[in-house]
Amino acid sequence: MGFLGRIWAIALNTFREAVRMRVLYGIIALVFLVNGVGLFMSEMNLADQTRMMRDVAVSSISFFGSLIAIFLGVVLLYVEVQRRTIHSIISKPIERWEFVVGKYVGMTLVLSVLAAFFIGGMLAMMMLDIGHGSDLVKGELGVMSSNVVKATWLAYVGILTVAAVAIFFSSFSSPFLSGLFALGLFAVGNLTPDLQAIAAKQSGLAGAVVKGMLWVIPDLHTFVISGREVAGQHVSLHGGFVGWEYVTQATAYGALWIAGLLALACVIFQRRDFV
Repeated sequence: MGFLGRIWAIALNTFREAVRMRVLYGIIALVFLVNGVGLFMSEMNLADQTRMMRDVAVSSISFFGSLIAIFLGVVLLYVEVQRRTIHSIISKPIERWEFVVGKYVGMTLVLSVLAAFFIGGMLAMMMLDIGHGSDLVKGELGVMSSNVVKATWLAYVGILTVAAVAIFFSSFSSPFLSGLFALGLFAVGNLTPDLQAIAAKQSGLAGAVVKGMLWVIPDLHTFVISGREVAGQHVSLHGGFVGWEYVTQATAYGALWIAGLLALACVIFQRRDFV
């Protein structure tokens, strides 16, 4: 079996482990509950019901998907160490970097399935909204406009980037600290425009520190842009949104961060002493 086969075997095993975690089903139920609340609120505000429905659905995918990515990232790798099953794994002809990459690929499978559930829920809610006489234009791809497709894909890339962040911290820290670090970086990473504004106003050591932070923190704002400024322009799901060129660049940006974080996690995990 080549290294791809070994990585795939670890990924499938990780997927099976993850689907046995009951907490995931609770989060899925919570996402559907939030979307249901969004539908209910949109019914109360007929003028903006379609807008509210889209905003709640896309925001739910990004936020809850990122939380799940952090949870899986800090648990799935560490649990092998805690149960000491890592000793039997690394005694086999499996490189440690293959184990780390396999774990991440397995997480990607889980997150992809969950994202499909979330998107399916969003479609179902919108279909239900249409059934109740929404003003959504059916000719607009039925329920999914081009802007929603772009925003959903960007949210998915952001989730995979957050998963790589969690795996990176999990490669050298406990689940509690890894979760704390990953959540902190997730929060700060969504505030990069504010950090850029602070860096532009500050001089001296404070400005240098903020600029340094911008270099070592992934710009997660890149993946959640509706209602924000991009290149000085206001973008929105309901109006002028970014083009596919931006989506392609953002995807490449996320892929570079994922590759870099996984490479660092592999190096750290390779040097880690499990005795």
